[in-house]
Amino acid sequence: MSKNKVNKVVLAYSGGLDTSVILKWLEDEYGCEVVTFTADIGQGEEVEPARAKAQAMGIKEIFIEDLREEFARDYVFPMFRANAIYEGEYLLGTSIARPLIAKRLVEIAKETGADAIAHGATGKGNDQVRFELGAYALMPDVKIIAPWREWDLLSREKLMNYAAEHGIDVDFAKAGKKSPYSMDANLLHISYEGDILEDPWNEPEEDMWRWTVSPEKAPDEPTYVELTYEKGDIVAIDGKAMSAAEVMEYLNKVGGENGVGRDDIVENRFVGMKSRGCYETPAGTVMLKAHRAMESLTLDREAAHLKDELMPRYAKMIYNGFWWSPEREALQALIDQTQEVVNGVVRVKLYKGNVIVVGRKSDTNSLFDEAIATFDDDEGAYDQKDAEGFIKLHALRLRVAARKRH
Repeated sequence: MSKNKVNKVVLAYSGGLDTSVILKWLEDEYGCEVVTFTADIGQGEEVEPARAKAQAMGIKEIFIEDLREEFARDYVFPMFRANAIYEGEYLLGTSIARPLIAKRLVEIAKETGADAIAHGATGKGNDQVRFELGAYALMPDVKIIAPWREWDLLSREKLMNYAAEHGIDVDFAKAGKKSPYSMDANLLHISYEGDILEDPWNEPEEDMWRWTVSPEKAPDEPTYVELTYEKGDIVAIDGKAMSAAEVMEYLNKVGGENGVGRDDIVENRFVGMKSRGCYETPAGTVMLKAHRAMESLTLDREAAHLKDELMPRYAKMIYNGFWWSPEREALQALIDQTQEVVNGVVRVKLYKGNVIVVGRKSDTNSLFDEAIATFDDDEGAYDQKDAEGFIKLHALRLRVAARKRH
């Protein structure tokens, strides 16, 4: 890409060391105007300081946006209707945030007349793929600048030196403070990579975890929570109506207090390498368990099994950055149609890192028929003699094959 053809670029900007260096680097290397975009998606840190930092660096167009509700309602909740989980363990906390950020980057580019966007994802990770696939799907001709694939500032020391040389005021860099881990946080999770975690044999240090207490230190008494569902989404907790973001904030708090949501995973990145990461996903852990319990009562067997068969593909689409693809949207339509009947209440017990379903009910959509399921006399609701023919029909091919073998 020719650098002299970029007039204005929208940068996903946190105000930290990396993106502050990127901001200056873009101005110097591309000779372009920079617009900054900072999103609050529930990372638990103030985003307003990014405005002052951008202003101090001479930025005229600064976007600071609270996207927590949109993130929870339009991205996390649809994903949990599918019970999505990648490689059997990962609840896709980082993956699901990227489509929204990509969407806003290209929307701001259109609003401001920018002809490029830029991000701080490295050339080794999944995020570069997620940001860029999303951007191209929504703005096919957008130019994308990924400094980590272009520059030689490939260490923290080099970034610090660049900041010092160019008068970039980065508070934590000046103070010499450094988290040993690479972290990403939003309403759904917080992730940790790097430092001692790069050896998959090392147990994470207890003081690494920020959202959850250890199961050993969790309360000795369980916490009970009742979750009300409408069309597959939680709409109230303990009878109190809540928005999507409020649901997640509450479950993160109560789940974290009970040691729920820690995970230690070696996953297969889309770019080809294996990566070890640790995750805290209290709300997501509760939501997955409770949603499956609600579906177990209300969803037809074959519809539920079809969802389970499709879920790994759906999760892989999100992990690999294909949220805006036609195949994900088609699957979402199928998933959402199944959720029309997923209405009712699930009661869970949170205890020392565990989420235990202890009750579920649906006044309108329960398919559980006690008259049929009972071990007592069902008074003719189910004729047990019918089972003999059912079994013989299913055994027919097995019997034919057995006769051939013997």
